[in-house]
Amino acid sequence: MSELEKMFFPRAVGIIGVSNKPFGGGQFLRGLQTMGFDKPLYIFNPRLKGQVINGLKVHGSILEIPDGEIDYVILAVPAKLCASILEEIGKKKVPFVTIFTSGFSEVGKDNLEKDVLEVAKKYNIRINGPNCMGVYNPKARLSISFGQTTDTGNLGIIGQSGGLAITLSILAIYTYGTYISKSVSIGNQIDLNVVDYLEYFSTDDDTKIIGVYLENIKSQKIGKDFINIVRKLSFEKRKPVILWKAGYGDSAKEAILSHTGGLAGSSKIWNSIAKQTGAILVKNSVELVSLAMLFKYLDIHQAERNLGIITVGGGSSIETTDLMEMYDLNVPTLNESTKKIFREFIPDVNTINRNPLDLGAVGIDPKIFSRMILTLDKDPNISIVVIIQFTFNRKSIDEIIKAKSEMKKPLICIAPRMGNSVSSYRSKLKFKEELFQNGIPTYESTELAAKALDRVCTYKESLEKRNVI
Repeated sequence: MSELEKMFFPRAVGIIGVSNKPFGGGQFLRGLQTMGFDKPLYIFNPRLKGQVINGLKVHGSILEIPDGEIDYVILAVPAKLCASILEEIGKKKVPFVTIFTSGFSEVGKDNLEKDVLEVAKKYNIRINGPNCMGVYNPKARLSISFGQTTDTGNLGIIGQSGGLAITLSILAIYTYGTYISKSVSIGNQIDLNVVDYLEYFSTDDDTKIIGVYLENIKSQKIGKDFINIVRKLSFEKRKPVILWKAGYGDSAKEAILSHTGGLAGSSKIWNSIAKQTGAILVKNSVELVSLAMLFKYLDIHQAERNLGIITVGGGSSIETTDLMEMYDLNVPTLNESTKKIFREFIPDVNTINRNPLDLGAVGIDPKIFSRMILTLDKDPNISIVVIIQFTFNRKSIDEIIKAKSEMKKPLICIAPRMGNSVSSYRSKLKFKEELFQNGIPTYESTELAAKALDRVCTYKESLEKRNVI
């Protein structure tokens, strides 16, 4: 069992620097209580000793708590006080501490980090951070933000930015129907670093897909270890690593130096690392999470490039075909038996009987649309069926789900944004939720879907080259 289990599944948690305010230590307290954290929770602030906040008594110091009681502490006090308070934490035999506080090497105060590390080594404390948010684990009801749920999934997230670690989890849950196994914000990485968490995820049965937002690697040794563990995850464990490496431009590199106190590296280096390791590079949070969604819903063995596409407009079919082919996906000619079936069910007027199939106004009929999905599913030239859907009513939902239940091949839905009214958002949200529940990945952008499918196919092809699939 990994030593990090005590951090992700603590027997008790302490928050030092808590207050009545909705930020800092108070934010962590409210997040944990909202999640229903059901283990002992201790809060500390010498100025508020004896008071009660959200039903919990405020202690003046962690020294008031029995030795070995707490596994995980969140430290939210000014940077200059962290080392001295860490001494008290060490005396209580706490194994893991997340330092939420900023104001260390990212602003030139390397000496404060050295002071913290000296105390940590003295007491054998493992430090996450500083300048980070810490751990989100739905199974343990550990939360770092409002909006995170207790629903568990298979996506593990490592984020060097606390804000982006939160954004990725919220985006995954509410926009892409992809729940989190565990997530950790790692900040300046003065002790525990990205490699430690990748190694943890390599043995974590709940984590099948890994998303990483990374600004920098702290040393050459960590860089070598990073390459080795990502290669192992990609090719031995077959857990895809989706890497959003930030900071290629000069201004971005300067921002990273001031954010987490490290150097970013060039795009050429990271492209080379991706080729060596099987890591899948993305450029933003939406690409990362929407790709994770496709890995969740698409059986990697069925990731093929031959697409059968159904649309309800000529312009839409041309745009979709162009974008799919731009990302090395194929729109092959349909089998003659498939064309024959199409001719029996759809008129010659206002339709195009080829791939992509343009149903025109006939496509508004959910039953015909469903029948066409199942017909493409039987075509030997087609590997994956892609539908462009503009109607989100109850009948459309039911017929798509019914077709999916009878299919042998994957189904991907692209549901473009149509209008900005509250009612359109509401019906679209219901549509996506039900498709997610029935294993159908759904995108609002054709290009986003094309990028994701190309990347999944490329990953599968890399496994095939190594004979590991």
